[in-house]
This record gives sequence, C-alpha cells and structure tokens, in this order.
Amino acid sequence: MEQNSEIMEHHVEEEMEKRKGAASSSSFLESEAHSGTQSSHRLLAYSDALISIIATVMILPVAHTKMENNEELRQSVQLLLTTKIAVYLMTFLIVTVAWAAHIRLFQVIVRIDDCLALLNLACMMLITFLPYTFSLMATFPENILGILLFCGCVMVMGVIQSVIVLYAFSRPFLLNEQIQISENQTFYKHHILKVIMRVPIMCFFASIFSFIFFQLSYVLLAVVIFLPYISQCLKWCRSKAIGPVPESPDSMLFYTYLPNEPLSKDRVEAFSDGVYAIVATLLILDICEDNVPDPTVVQKQFGGSLVAALQVYGPEYLAYFGSFATVGLLWFVHHSLFLHVTKTTRLMGLLNTFSLAFVGGLPLAYQLTHEFPRNSRNELEAIQISCVIIFFAGIFQLTIWVVALYNEQEALHPYVRYGGREHIFMLAKLSLYPCIALGTFFLTCILSKFSASIFHLMEITVPFAFLVLRLLVRGGLALLRLIFCPDRLDQRGVVEEEDDETRVPFNALIT
Repeated sequence: MEQNSEIMEHHVEEEMEKRKGAASSSSFLESEAHSGTQSSHRLLAYSDALISIIATVMILPVAHTKMENNEELRQSVQLLLTTKIAVYLMTFLIVTVAWAAHIRLFQVIVRIDDCLALLNLACMMLITFLPYTFSLMATFPENILGILLFCGCVMVMGVIQSVIVLYAFSRPFLLNEQIQISENQTFYKHHILKVIMRVPIMCFFASIFSFIFFQLSYVLLAVVIFLPYISQCLKWCRSKAIGPVPESPDSMLFYTYLPNEPLSKDRVEAFSDGVYAIVATLLILDICEDNVPDPTVVQKQFGGSLVAALQVYGPEYLAYFGSFATVGLLWFVHHSLFLHVTKTTRLMGLLNTFSLAFVGGLPLAYQLTHEFPRNSRNELEAIQISCVIIFFAGIFQLTIWVVALYNEQEALHPYVRYGGREHIFMLAKLSLYPCIALGTFFLTCILSKFSASIFHLMEITVPFAFLVLRLLVRGGLALLRLIFCPDRLDQRGVVEEEDDETRVPFNALIT
C-alpha cells in the first residue's frame, strides 16, 4: 500500500510539473506574442494626418483657377461647379468615408504588429491615389477609365481590410477587450467582414455598369457616401414589413450602421485639427508664391524701395489675415464644441465632415476676394461666395451641437446641457459665425458696392466679438437673476457661484 501511494504521489508530482511547464510555456508564448506588438496610437495619428491632407489639398486646383477680370464670376462658378468644385466635394466626402471606415476598423483592433502596420500602409497608398482617379473622372466624364481605376482601388482596399480583420482575429490579443472575452468571436469576424465588403461589392457593380450605362455608375458611387443611412432605412422598413431582425449574440458597439454608433472622439478631433491646419497653411502658400516682388522690378519701378513695392500687395495681405482669422476662429469654435462633447457618433461625424468640407473651401474664398478690381460686380459676388462658405461651415458646427443635445445625457458635459451654466454661451458662440455670414450676405444683396477690404476687416474684428459676446451673456444672465431672483441672489449668490465654478473643469474656464 505504501509503495502504491508513493507511486501515485510520484505521478501527481509529474502531472503538476507538466502543467506548470505547459502554463509557463503558454505564458512565454503569450509574452513573446505581445512583445512583437505595440500600441496603435502613432499609426492612427499618421493615418489621420495623411487622410486629412489628401482630403484638403484637392481644393488647390479649384482655388488656383484663373479668371479674367472681364469674365462674369457667376458664369465661371457655374462652370467650376460642374467640374473642379464637384471633384473636390466628391473627393473630400469619399476620402472621409474611407477614414470613417478606418476608425471603425481600429476601434476593433487596438494593438498592431509589423504585418498590420505594412497592411495599413498599403491601404493609405490606395486612399492617397483616390483623388487622382476623381480628377480623371471630372476631366473625362464619359471615359470609363477613371471609374474603373477608382473602383479597382476601392476593391483592393476592401481585400486588404479583410486580410487585416482575418489576421487580427487569428491573434485575439490584438483585438479590443470586449471581443477578446466574447464567446462569439466568429460572429464578430463574419459580421465585420460582411460590412467591410459592402462598398467594394457596390464598386464592382459600378465598374460593370460603366460598360453599359456609365451614368448609373456615378449614381452608385454617390450612394457609397450615404450607404450607412440607406442601409439603416432598409433595415427599418424590413423590420416593419416582416418583423424585427434577430439581434446579435453580443451587443454590437461597432459596425452597426446606426447613426448613434460611437466614433473615436480623439480621432475625430485629430482629423479635424489636420484639416484646419492644412487650410491655414495653404493660405500662406499663395502669399509666398505670388506676393514676393522680383528684384529687378523693385529696382526699376520703385527705385529700390522694397516697402513701396510691397504696398502694392496690401489687399492680398489684408485678405490673408482676414481669412486666417476666420479659419482660426472656426477651429476655436470647433475646439470649444468638442471640449464639451463626451461621446461622438456616426451622425455627428457626418455633420463634422460637411463642416470641414466647407472649411476646405476657404482658400477659394481667399483667392476670389482679392482677385478682382475694387467695387466691381465680381468683387461683390466673391464676397457672397465667401459668406456662403463661412455660413455652412458654421451652421454644420451648430447642427452637431443640436444633435448632441438630443442625447445630452450621454453626449454632453452637464454644464452645457439645458439649464447648464455654459449652455447659453455655447449656443451664442456657435451661432455667431452663421449670423455674421448671413447678415453680410444680405447686406451685399442690398448694397450695390461692398469693398472686399471692409469684408476682411470685419473678419479680423470677429475675435473681439467673441469677447464682447461672453461679457454680454454673463451680464445678461446676471441681470435676469437680479430681476427675477433677487432674494436668491442675495442669500446664496456667492455660494452658488462658487459651487458652479467647481462643476466646470479648468480647461473649460480658460476657453
């Protein structure tokens, strides 16, 4: 008996040693797997910067289109709308659709290795090639080569993204925690692949229709921009017709095609900052290129006086400072808005894309407002075009805030919700630019003459309007409290002010 017990103890010890060895080897393999991975932050920052540049620089062919002084601006703009402006808007929207897909993909994949980094570079290369395909489609609309090149790029991108998904799911430690602990990883994988391949499949059909009826191909490409919302409408109609659609085993937070599907707030801010920075930079490029006088001209025409030579470019300098102030203050409003937003959704991302598309058009406005003679009809219409661009850039920012208010408990900080301390001031701040642009537009419709110099001086003075606006809002609220709640103000005014200040973060107080 003692011998048998000793044998059993020996077997148990051997089994324990085997299990320890297996556990140590598995932990070693897991640590080895993790040692070859890194955080995706820098890859995402690089991708956001690259995509924002590609989306914005397409305004350059539009802004640098030369127009003759004796040519009517209205006819020129109509011609541009059918070609270069349409190319810019379509390119911006399509590129941002690809960027949104990139966000969703890397909300699922939170760590990367060398293989994923190289696959992402291949995707970026194809995304940067998309503007060229759109230029071909705009220049040769009846030639199907541009359509085929675009559809080919999108289909290859879909294949690469599918490979990224398959590779990441074969190494679950690359995925986010929700999917790692889920028992339905296979369902997640199939669902994500199905969503990713929808756009490439549509482009495949568009390329086929280009041989038969190429106008339908353009319609299919336009549908790609609004595909998530079309898909959701079809799903809603289906649920009303044949009953509710079975839900997923787990609650899907990503790839749902719902308007309230979350998007990474950090990446939305990074992409937006990139667009604003590039637009501000494009303004100075024109100054450096067109407003540096030739030394021989300075010597012959101005007697060697560089100051006198530079005075000729006074309107261009004024246009630059006014346009830069507009870009900077639109960024300031955007920064203030997203400082108060706690959750961004797909619908808010779409509205932000529309706002950024009009911000990208500001170099065109800058170019037009100093290109024509003073007090001419073309100068007046150039100011009107600038007002339209600024109005829509601001109104879409205001719409983002309205959408956030609709779901304020999840999307906004308490102090900017209805009744919050910053609510009225935030509304006034977001409404300022649309109101100024709209008022200036109607003023140019009434007046027969309106100088571009006056318009740019108005742009430069808008920062002071923000300061006056804050003082007026604060003073107005204090006056209302004094009129309607004097007792409350006398008894608890100081205490309420201190408590209210403690509820507002420091970074909100300094903006």
